[in-house]
Amino acid sequence: MTGLPVLRQTVLDCTDARALAEFYRKLLGLNYRSGDEPPAPGEPDPRGRDWLVLRNAQGGPQLAFQQVAELPAVSWPDGPHPQMLHLDLAVPSVVDLDRQHVRALELGASLLRDRADDPEEPLRVYTDPAGHPFCLFVAEVREA
Repeated sequence: MTGLPVLRQTVLDCTDARALAEFYRKLLGLNYRSGDEPPAPGEPDPRGRDWLVLRNAQGGPQLAFQQVAELPAVSWPDGPHPQMLHLDLAVPSVVDLDRQHVRALELGASLLRDRADDPEEPLRVYTDPAGHPFCLFVAEVREA
């Protein structure tokens, strides 16, 4: 069927677009859309206070970051501000899950739930530095 919508990007609201874009750029190995790259040190960053886009070199959906004045903290799984959406990020093995866990924490993620020992679907749930939930999980369990 032609004429169907195509998922172009997921947009995350945040109070610091540049900082959140940098977190995901490093975590996922993405690249800035031309013109959205960080300025030289000490130079103004008008795009970093508005809207930024990260692209995947292999194509596919992009991640975009839209700056907002305030953002209530997600209180998932309980509380007044449940998650509206979350990102699912897959790795091929438990070894990779553990390696990416360390990287995510080093980049500023916070661990919410650890189910890395689940034999059917090892996973961990985090929040990014802006408070958006995301999961790292093993797409297919393989022997480490």
